[in-house]
Amino acid sequence: MTPLPENHPPIAPRRIGVLLMNLGTPDAPETGPVRRYLKQFLSDRRVVEIPPFIWQPILRLFVLTTRPAKSAHAYAQIWTDQGSPLSVVTRDQAAAVQAAMGDTVLVDWAMRYGNPSIEDRLSAMKAAGCDRILIAPLYPQYSGATTGTGFDEVARVLGKMRWQPALRTLPAYHDDPAYIAALKTSVEEGLKGLSFAPDAILASFHSMPERTLHLGDPYHCHCRKTARLLSEALGREVMVSFQSKLGRAKWLEPATDATLADLPGKGIKRLAVIAPGFSADNLETLEEVALRGQETFKEAGGSDFAYLPCLNASATGIQMLQTLLSRELAGWLPAQ
Repeated sequence: MTPLPENHPPIAPRRIGVLLMNLGTPDAPETGPVRRYLKQFLSDRRVVEIPPFIWQPILRLFVLTTRPAKSAHAYAQIWTDQGSPLSVVTRDQAAAVQAAMGDTVLVDWAMRYGNPSIEDRLSAMKAAGCDRILIAPLYPQYSGATTGTGFDEVARVLGKMRWQPALRTLPAYHDDPAYIAALKTSVEEGLKGLSFAPDAILASFHSMPERTLHLGDPYHCHCRKTARLLSEALGREVMVSFQSKLGRAKWLEPATDATLADLPGKGIKRLAVIAPGFSADNLETLEEVALRGQETFKEAGGSDFAYLPCLNASATGIQMLQTLLSRELAGWLPAQ
């Protein structure tokens, strides 16, 4: 091999990279960091499709003057000594996938909003020699407001690079057999650990404005298919609801909070809730469902309530991710 010229900049050995990508979280459960996070999140045109000249005054004058304090209080209910649960779990997922896949790839993680940023981690991976990178959004169901905006940010970062790495992207895996099997195992293990037999299982997905469905976003259909396939795998019905509505527009229904308030009156007194639209537990699952949702259900007459955790960094979840990622890396990884 011909040696580099004496004054040539150092070149890192060529590597293959995998970047796990999730939504984001504030840096701390305090009003200031939450306000910065919400400003970035709610200024994304993929998230709020209202024209900016209408939305930005509402966001700055009303939303960002009231919501951060409420959200900070909610985050404080679920914050850990290691930080935000979403960050902690996503970091643990990256470390576990790295251990499972070995030195053949460099596995990193980033958030669409907040830290570590996609720009920071892509730049670091490029500097580490990654000339081929698989971008892996950890959203089983595709939505323009999650997967789509993540890819937008990746494209923006690449647009600033003179020497761009080759990229692949992980497709939505809402109906992938490996994902459905992992959900089945996780739910069955969770049910075994309960002190009661639930009358029903409710799958709560993050909601989206209903208009996104009519504009062609497949998210609603993906959620419904995930629930149907999981129901078939479990051999019992899995009900569906949608949570986290924002604003006055019509959102996907039925709403989780309304469903939880209605079920006891329909004879469902013991309930298990899952959140298969999330790869990692976060504010929406731990505070909105596990805490406030349980309160709503029991105040309506329910007797027993259990929230079953997301796949997170469980052995089942990591095996599933390794299966999906290895499939997309075919042709890049050395032959076994």
